[in-house]
Amino acid sequence: MNPLHRLLCALALPWLLIPAAAAANDFPTAERVIYVQECMRTHPGPHFEMINKCSCAVDAMASEVPFDDYVGMTTVVNAMSIGGERGGALRDNESVKPQIKRYRELETKVHKACFINDSK
Repeated sequence: MNPLHRLLCALALPWLLIPAAAAANDFPTAERVIYVQECMRTHPGPHFEMINKCSCAVDAMASEVPFDDYVGMTTVVNAMSIGGERGGALRDNESVKPQIKRYRELETKVHKACFINDSK
């Protein structure tokens, strides 16, 4: 391979990786804001510190799972709090338990990485 071809390949390689990086961070801004607000409500602390920690957590979450997977997991986790028969039908559904487990493990991992204290 001549030097010009090597140079062109070296310059093209980063452009080939951009779609993969973009896909790993496909969370819409509004969803990131909602996550940070909920995180700050759940983990009170100094405002600026928690904005940074919770932003770190949502960025880490976005780097771990595609947005569609995140939506599926959070929908199931949030629906678990529905009371009565409707909530019971979901709570008793064994097929959603792996999603709940995956979300809780992922959330624990990103909170630990971003120094968010989950002990209550």
